[in-house]
Amino acid sequence: MVKYMYKKLILIDLDGVLNEYNGNFDEKHIPKIKNGAFDFIKNLSHYYDIKLFTTRNKILASKWLIENKLDNYILDITNIKEVCYSYIDDRCINFDGNFASLLEKINNFRPWYK
Repeated sequence: MVKYMYKKLILIDLDGVLNEYNGNFDEKHIPKIKNGAFDFIKNLSHYYDIKLFTTRNKILASKWLIENKLDNYILDITNIKEVCYSYIDDRCINFDGNFASLLEKINNFRPWYK
């Protein structure tokens, strides 16, 4: 009997998560890979399918993945919010079901690097 293992999909952001992005966007340059990102993605890929979720130019992002040897672990690059198990992003607010506290979370939000 053949057992099929289906991996859940995770979309992971590029800027501020996988690279050394600090808020200074340059459309022609993607900052260097963040320390620990390669090992994290390699390990994560054993358990999950991974797509890069970015608004950056797809060709530039593809080159960055290849240069950093991540292309074997990332299935695709997308700028579309796809149905997936989870999103990993430096600019998100987790909705906990409580609208009363949501506005406060929005007003007080800061990316981790600020």
